[in-house]
Amino acid sequence: MDLNVRPEQMMSYAPYFDRLAVVFRKMDACYDTAATEYGFACSGCQDSCCQTRFYHHTLIEYFYVKSGLDCLSPPDRQIIQSRALEANAYWRNHREPSLAAMCPLNEAGRCRLYLYRPMICRLHGIPHELNHPVKGRALGPGCHEFEKQCSGKAYFPFDRTPLYRELAELEKTFRQKTGIVTKMKMTVAEMLMDCFKLPATTKKMMLPPIDIL
Repeated sequence: MDLNVRPEQMMSYAPYFDRLAVVFRKMDACYDTAATEYGFACSGCQDSCCQTRFYHHTLIEYFYVKSGLDCLSPPDRQIIQSRALEANAYWRNHREPSLAAMCPLNEAGRCRLYLYRPMICRLHGIPHELNHPVKGRALGPGCHEFEKQCSGKAYFPFDRTPLYRELAELEKTFRQKTGIVTKMKMTVAEMLMDCFKLPATTKKMMLPPIDIL
C-alpha cells in the first residue's frame, strides 16, 4: 500500500495528531484507573503482548506511528528497519498463532515509540466490555499475566465503547481530510515496512476500520 506523503502533507495532519493524543491520554487514564483498582502491574512477562500479532485498522494510527518514526535518529531508524524485516519474515514463515515474534519497536522491554503506540498496545491486558447498539454487551478477558496476579477479583467496569467511538469518529474525519479510502489491516511491523517503503509479501489491507458504535 502506497501511503507516501510529502512533508507539508504530514505537517497538515498535526491538528489530527493532537486530537489523537487527547484520545490516547483518555485511554491511558482509563487503563490506569482499572489497573489500580485491581492492583495489577504490567512489568513484562514471558507471554509479552509485544510478541503478539495484533492487527491495526486505522489510518490515523499508521500516520501517527510514522510521525514518531520520523523523529528518531538515522541509526535508530536503521535498527528498527532491520527488526521490521526480521519480524515480517518470521510471520510470513510461521502462521501458527501460538508462535511469536518481538515487535520491532521493543528495546529491552521498552517501546521506542511509546508515546505513539497504537490503541491496542494501550488497552490490552485488562478485562473490559464493549456495548454495541445491535450486538449488545460483550466482555473481554484479561491477559495471562492479569489472570496470574488478579484471578478471582471482581470485575471492575472498564467500558471501551466510548474510547472506540471517539477514535472511530476521528478516523472518519481524518480519512475525509486525506481522501484515502483504502481499508487497512496491518501489524506494527507491517506499518514500519510501509513507512520505510520496503517490499513485503506480508502486507494486507482487507478488513474495515473499527465500527462507529
